[in-house]
Amino acid sequence: MLRNAPEFFEVAKRIVEMTNDCVLVAHNAKFDYRILKLEFSRLGFQFERKSLCTVELSKKLIPGLPSYSLGKLVRSLGIPISDRHRASGDALATIKLFEILLNRDVTKEVIKTSIRIKPKLQIEPKLSSLIESMTCDTGIYYMYDCNGEIIYIGKSKNIKKRINQHFIGQTPKSKKIQLEVSTITYDKTGSELLALLKENAEIKQHKPKFNRALRRTIFTHGLFSFTDQSGYKNLKVQKIKLNEKPIITFSNIKSGKSFVSRLVEKYELCQKLCGIYNNKSNCFDFIIKKCNGACIEKEPLEVYNMRVEKALKNYSLNSKSMIVIDKGRDLDERSAVWLENGILRGYTYFNLNHQITNLDVLSNLITPLDHNKDAQHIVQSYIRRNKKLKIIYL
Repeated sequence: MLRNAPEFFEVAKRIVEMTNDCVLVAHNAKFDYRILKLEFSRLGFQFERKSLCTVELSKKLIPGLPSYSLGKLVRSLGIPISDRHRASGDALATIKLFEILLNRDVTKEVIKTSIRIKPKLQIEPKLSSLIESMTCDTGIYYMYDCNGEIIYIGKSKNIKKRINQHFIGQTPKSKKIQLEVSTITYDKTGSELLALLKENAEIKQHKPKFNRALRRTIFTHGLFSFTDQSGYKNLKVQKIKLNEKPIITFSNIKSGKSFVSRLVEKYELCQKLCGIYNNKSNCFDFIIKKCNGACIEKEPLEVYNMRVEKALKNYSLNSKSMIVIDKGRDLDERSAVWLENGILRGYTYFNLNHQITNLDVLSNLITPLDHNKDAQHIVQSYIRRNKKLKIIYL
């Protein structure tokens, strides 16, 4: 959507003209104002405007609501909204909300007292200099405190942009990071897959205090296959127990069942045998003729089981040996992630003029990566999402 959009410096002059002697009204105005102020500061211009936040106004003029997010506010007030989370849709909805708030504030005293005349400095010079020292490349980054301890590790397709988001964030974690961060280093990977794998490995090794979620295994559920008494292959999503090896892993049972639902539709599998439809007789899809009757043993089990095996083979990495080729750190470089019998071995980089299908050569070049359920899930989901990815099967 933004591929052909102008750069900020091309529209900066127009923004100054449009907002001159105006009040910047926005839902969570602090965020919008910080973005504008930061972008102008990069151009050497001190941008200062009065601002008015419709979140703060709503809390004062419509108290007692469970949530003051734009989406829930407009629903509770009956404001029509289209193109949610798009600039035009959100802006038009904010206008309608602001009109309602103006009408509610009969004396206009609440609105007058809510206008911020002298906004505070939105980002400290120390944080600005850290942002400027970052790269716009794909990779992982390490945040350190004044004692040299790693406090946060992250990955991004644009490291500079992601660091900027940390430093303008208003969540409790973002504010703590802003206070404690002293220096930042980064490691370019070129490949998003490698960034994800290295982030996972580094967090588990260093255990930074602001990476609580990824310190432990977060893909707790898996897809399992078993054969019932009639000989039909069944699928089930359940919590992974110790030493169990699921076909595919998921972060929760909901995402697992959602994946199985897509398998059922794509491969014409039975809802009942896939654990979606709990019934003693036929499943619902059989009634509407989308299931061939495996649930009531009408479809030959050999035919049905073949489709199940085909579905699982496409998504399972178990027993597969492959090299996943992805972007490198430079234009003439590529990255390679090596899996042997479904186990993650490691990664390497190579020049486009070289071939690395020889396993003896590959084993000498490889940088090891630990295999775990999280790493397996990262590779599986990345391959599923990137259909044009080059994969060499060994």
